[in-house]
Amino acid sequence: MSKIYIETERMILRAWKDSDADTFIKMNQDEKVMKYFPKTLSAKETLAGLETMKEHFKRWDYGFFAVELKSTGEYIGFNGLYHPTFKSHFTPCVEIGWRLIPSVWRQGLASEGAQAILEYARDTIRLREVYSLTTQSNLPSYKVMEKIGMTYVGDFMHPNLDPDHPMASHVLYKIEL
Repeated sequence: MSKIYIETERMILRAWKDSDADTFIKMNQDEKVMKYFPKTLSAKETLAGLETMKEHFKRWDYGFFAVELKSTGEYIGFNGLYHPTFKSHFTPCVEIGWRLIPSVWRQGLASEGAQAILEYARDTIRLREVYSLTTQSNLPSYKVMEKIGMTYVGDFMHPNLDPDHPMASHVLYKIEL
């Protein structure tokens, strides 16, 4: 049994299990899921990213938590906190983020998980502020950010993308805890 960090009405946010890898790979290869990212990820890239997330957990004892549905035990994606590694006017910071499989979209699960993450950030980790960012066109993520009480800070060019890349322009949101 992996460590459970947070429970919500419908979800368990927990440490990653080896059995999550196959669904995570499929999710990162799904063009609908990765629509607001520069590209889909190969299995090798996904597994490398998963190792990076596990290392983040070892260092901070939090990160992007694996999410499973309480009703079925099905792994459905991730939701959590992360320290971005790129340099920008707002880094270093802690970012909140999420990615879920399409079959659970539009059910309020991203918001439910993110709200619980913010409470965990405030009450357990004792963070004072959390940021979120996404490409300009990602309206579904804007809605989650606003639903959980985050405020629009401004736009910025993501330093890991070429300035001419169609996804280089990002929005930045923030919440004081």
